[in-house]
Amino acid sequence: MIIRKKFRFEGAHIVRNCTSQRCRENIHGHSYEVEVFLKSDHLDNGFMVMDFVLFGSIRDFIQSFDHAFSLWNKEDQEVKASIYKINARVAEIPVSPSAEGYALLFFFVIQKLVGAIEFVNGEKNVRLHAVRVHETHSGYAEASEEDLSLVKFSMSDIHLNEGITKEWKEKLWWTEIGGI
Repeated sequence: MIIRKKFRFEGAHIVRNCTSQRCRENIHGHSYEVEVFLKSDHLDNGFMVMDFVLFGSIRDFIQSFDHAFSLWNKEDQEVKASIYKINARVAEIPVSPSAEGYALLFFFVIQKLVGAIEFVNGEKNVRLHAVRVHETHSGYAEASEEDLSLVKFSMSDIHLNEGITKEWKEKLWWTEIGGI
């Protein structure tokens, strides 16, 4: 059985090296929707794959990108310095912040978050099935386990600045999965 939880965030970025001149040369933003699909071949004591209340750390991670600038870590140093100077919330990430890049990054991190959830109600074999990132109403990118072979990065490649992390009510989940 598959369950889905949808999240939203407003984010800004520049998508370098893309075809569209507007997107590769200008800061712009989108109203993103992120769908997280979890799967299990078992139901817990409440006849659920997993209670939606257990999505807390996943919600907190995705909300880290709300009203933040997503900065590709390969961006020019002068641009990086300017972005950090004018933005309180910066997520420096190891992929270009395209819908595809977000889907891969979110799958990578959310897979770790699901693995760190403490199940206490008979949940079994709960795993991340897919992450779908809608950049517009008509376009999205979806990542699953096999798509992680397209990228090579680790948790240490993801930097969420203090403007983001100071707003987290609970910080333990980030360090539990290897975030710094």
